[in-house]
Amino acid sequence: MQARRVAITGLGVISPYGGDTADFFDRLVEGESAVRHLHTDDLPRPLSTPFVSCAGFDPIAALGKPLSLMMERFAQLGMAAAFQAWAQAGLPRRPPEELAADRDQWGCIWGTALGGLAAHERGSREMWQMGRERLSPLSVVQGMNNAVNAHISIQLGLGGVSTSHTAACASSGMAIGEAFRRVRSGEADVMVTGGSDVCQSYGVVRAWEAMRVLSPGDATTAPAACRPFAADRAGLVLGEGAAALVLESWDHAVARGATIHGEIAGYGTSCDHSHLVRPQREGQVRAMRSALADGGLSARDIHYVNAHGTATAEGDPVEISAIREVFGDAARELPVSATKSMHGHLLGAAGAIEAVVTALALREQAVPPTAHLEGRIDPACEGVDHVLQGRRGVPLQAALSSSFAFGGSNAVLAFRAPPR
Repeated sequence: MQARRVAITGLGVISPYGGDTADFFDRLVEGESAVRHLHTDDLPRPLSTPFVSCAGFDPIAALGKPLSLMMERFAQLGMAAAFQAWAQAGLPRRPPEELAADRDQWGCIWGTALGGLAAHERGSREMWQMGRERLSPLSVVQGMNNAVNAHISIQLGLGGVSTSHTAACASSGMAIGEAFRRVRSGEADVMVTGGSDVCQSYGVVRAWEAMRVLSPGDATTAPAACRPFAADRAGLVLGEGAAALVLESWDHAVARGATIHGEIAGYGTSCDHSHLVRPQREGQVRAMRSALADGGLSARDIHYVNAHGTATAEGDPVEISAIREVFGDAARELPVSATKSMHGHLLGAAGAIEAVVTALALREQAVPPTAHLEGRIDPACEGVDHVLQGRRGVPLQAALSSSFAFGGSNAVLAFRAPPR
């Protein structure tokens, strides 16, 4: 079967700013940081760290009480983002009986790194600290990593593939890429995809803290704690959230009169196969070149790169070096930004939220900045057009979004702007 074009007909984000996707993107373009200082009441050692929280999210309001109580927070966030994207796509949640069979091949592929780990951590606390002898009978279904795609498939009547990807920080980038391949190949007319993670579990924060890659900060300094590509960068900032996309074959979307918000054109993956936590330029180069080739794009077709950019000492220069290798002389004029500087690192959901940012950049013809970078660029990270302030009204036709994970797993998505 001839490869089909893949349209994006729905976008959804559970934003730390509390608004919809338009509000989320506008705040990013303005350079507004969502990072705040988190201080918990855990004794004897409370958590005290910069963090990005979706504090305004109300799962009962978003999902209803019966559904929300069946889910751990990462699933609540993911389900709510999927409902947003599905509504924007203009599709009914449950089709009329005579149309239900049309969804037998529609599916969901989701990404998460931690999944329902918080449910298991809570259960351990309740047993060993509070003396409980039995846990909730929902503990297993709340804690399973495939909870989000399972709930999405049930709620939307999707009878095709329903699975989750876990590849650390590349989880949702890979989930989106694999969903894209399903639509392009003709296996499905519609796929729901994206990612969600909640990183506030005590053990998770302490584990990242032990690796010495978390940026320090207090109530005053936390908003500027994540400074990708800066000479004084001090590490990453964890966060929570979810983002979802509805992918649809182009002809199917046009036939039903759907609004097309963008196009996924290509997807590239690779493995560094060299070190568990030390990134390798050559692996990232292969993934970017693979995405370009898969999308029939050249380096000069790309007008923006949403970088993985975590603000770690080792990772940032490697990524810029890889971009310079792929784009050659054009790299100096290539706009590059790392939006983790504002929305934090969502681990398994990072690729999804940054895919949505990239699609919105092309749709709105605007580029969000790397916040807190002006006057601070590390000489080792020079050689590209770092976006220091948000740009609007810029002609963007194609862009890349990169996700580079521990374990050496790399995923790069190539996007095209929607028709005008």
